[in-house]
Amino acid sequence: MTPKAASRPPTLRQKAQLMSASEIERTLIRLAHEIIEKNNGAENLGLVGIRRRGVPLAQRLGQMIQRIEKTQVPVGTLDITLYRDDLSTLGPKPVVQKSEIGFDINDKNIILADDVLYTGRTTRAALDALFDHGRPKRVQLLVLIDRGHRELPLEATFVGRNVQTTDREIIEVKLREIDDDEKVLLVEREG
Repeated sequence: MTPKAASRPPTLRQKAQLMSASEIERTLIRLAHEIIEKNNGAENLGLVGIRRRGVPLAQRLGQMIQRIEKTQVPVGTLDITLYRDDLSTLGPKPVVQKSEIGFDINDKNIILADDVLYTGRTTRAALDALFDHGRPKRVQLLVLIDRGHRELPLEATFVGRNVQTTDREIIEVKLREIDDDEKVLLVEREG
């Protein structure tokens, strides 16, 4: 194999669209109701989105819960770059963005939001980063897609959809705030 071929990114082939924009919206509405039910309302609740695509999910859920409960729920952002255990594989110098939780997480019920749960390593890093900001009363994980293949003993409290995948398959979540598109795709590495 030539050095040029080794550096080429894998070719991805779309296999299926798993969720449309309206399906994502309905799923988030259901998850907002589940959060309220499991936490007996919105009192003492805080949402923290894991940068990148967990952030708009947390923001949307915060707005939905506010509409339902007529009370504002604080929403923050968490950058886990420096907490990852695969930092050396991410490239020369990872770009760290500021975590902007923006509210006191101590003794709050925190919903940690991410787009896809896979190995569990992102969640582990997020928990480390979160606890550097304080000591929540409880942390519950919310994911839009749980695709299995866990490497760590973690489980989401709130799951939009479970999708069984192979190691060659990848879940691509596209959100309008980041991608100017809104859908969830199942793609496969070719080659």
